[in-house]
Amino acid sequence: MSRRKEALSAQPGDADLRLLKIYRKVVECGGFSAAEVELNISRAAISMAMNDLETRLGLRLCQRGRSGFALTDDGAEVYQATLQLLAAVEGFRTRVNGLHAWLKGELNIGITDNLVTMPQMHITNSLSALKERGPEVRINIRMIPPNEIELAVLDGRLHTGVIPALKTLPGLHYRPLYAEASQLYCASGHPLFEVDAVTEQHLGECDAVVPAYAQTPEVKALHEPLRASASATDREGIAFLILSDRYIGYLPTHYAERWVAGGRMRALNPERWHYLTHYSAITRKGAPPNPVLETYLEELDRRAAAHDR
Repeated sequence: MSRRKEALSAQPGDADLRLLKIYRKVVECGGFSAAEVELNISRAAISMAMNDLETRLGLRLCQRGRSGFALTDDGAEVYQATLQLLAAVEGFRTRVNGLHAWLKGELNIGITDNLVTMPQMHITNSLSALKERGPEVRINIRMIPPNEIELAVLDGRLHTGVIPALKTLPGLHYRPLYAEASQLYCASGHPLFEVDAVTEQHLGECDAVVPAYAQTPEVKALHEPLRASASATDREGIAFLILSDRYIGYLPTHYAERWVAGGRMRALNPERWHYLTHYSAITRKGAPPNPVLETYLEELDRRAAAHDR
């Protein structure tokens, strides 16, 4: 009875919002240790914050100790309520921003790995323009897998994201950005490095690294001739294995360019072994007005349209 009364009487002020933000990050990182880097505060400070939050709410939120980190049932409910509250606070801030002539607030964006070397720097240039138009805007970037970006945009944790266009979800709006070319590569110490005309027979005789993430049917078909003996969850992992001189694998041309230019990699029969991946910027349908997001998307659209001319 006393616990219920204390929890219901809790009024979230600035201090409580800070604790809830720490709690959200601890849950998303899966524990105190992993959250240290993300929050840039010590594990002891995180522990004190969690103890303070549990005292304020009168609830046990998580189990921590040698057995690891785990949410209690109350903790899971508080986490969901935290997401809703923080999204509502950010929504309030963005609506108030609309009453001012300048931009303030946050842009939370999720990006798939290894896009920074794309020659069409739509994202980078759009973020630069956003910062120019709103010097006080805070930009938060999360490098996470495409499916996590979709979920985070849908539940409001992210305002927007950049993902490969593999499928469409009904709750999301998709803005085409650009197409990324990929080719089949080997490293300078690999037997195929000096072979001019690489055939399917050559491919079948070599160990290959294949992506452990979603691909279109067309891309999957290109991987079929490969003798898959390793996998990687991202393009950096594929590059690591190619550079071991033991594997062949597909990489985006812009990402592999640094090694190609240095003579460390070469594309194998690029006229045949290549494909395109189309990328889109996603936003949630029906999201409340957000001047910061709208400004960023305006800049993004302008650069994408200029590139298509």
